[in-house]
Amino acid sequence: MMLSPNDWQVWRSLRLAALADSPGAFGSALAEWTGLGDAEQRWRGRLNTVELNVLLTLEDQPAGMVSATAPDREGAVEMISLWVVPFARGHGVGDAALDCVVGWAHAEFGDVSVVLSVKTDNTPAIQLYGRHGFTDAGRPPEFADPRTGTRGDRSSCGLGRRSGHSISLGV
Repeated sequence: MMLSPNDWQVWRSLRLAALADSPGAFGSALAEWTGLGDAEQRWRGRLNTVELNVLLTLEDQPAGMVSATAPDREGAVEMISLWVVPFARGHGVGDAALDCVVGWAHAEFGDVSVVLSVKTDNTPAIQLYGRHGFTDAGRPPEFADPRTGTRGDRSSCGLGRRSGHSISLGV
């Protein structure tokens, strides 16, 4: 189910659960989205500024979420915020999320690349992406040391998929 800003409450519920369940998997922390950060306007804004936001279900229950951006200057769509509810893991929800994003990207924008970041210690996610043809593309530029231009440790790197799709494994 594609979400709109009017679906902010269901998105909020899943996002907070994701940040609580898998705090090391995301670039933001639960504390950033609770307290003063837990405002309807902010949740609606998140759904409004990201091109694709999807609620995945299993047996009519919310089972996961995934989002994707419009293509960047290089023509790449970035998949973000993929998370599967614990009860739904191992039931193809992650596969469905990837298929949804890649299918949407190609339907909306043609022959574009799909990229994403993942932590190097997130083995289940790396295996999921590998099943879909993503391969290591190296550490993304935003993780480079600005003083030296080097990419530092390997806690973050990128993966690439045939047809130009890539994953960046992130810190």
